[in-house]
Amino acid sequence: MKTTIDIADPILDRAKKLAAREGLTLKTLVEQGLTRVLAEHTSSAAFRMRDASVGGQGMQPGVAGLDWDRLRELAYEGRGD
Repeated sequence: MKTTIDIADPILDRAKKLAAREGLTLKTLVEQGLTRVLAEHTSSAAFRMRDASVGGQGMQPGVAGLDWDRLRELAYEGRGD
């Protein structure tokens, strides 16, 4: 597909020189650059939360299956009023 873009003269001059030095067409150089930028944005969008779990043994015996209200009661048992 053909399209027209405006590129600042100094950048275009550098791109042409680099393409010639690398034995590439300007089209190929531009496509490589766009591919890199798009890949960076695609990969940075994927967020993974780090594993912040502690203990490594899972839940303590007797608490599996309890609802959140009961878990909260147990967590704060003996603290404050």
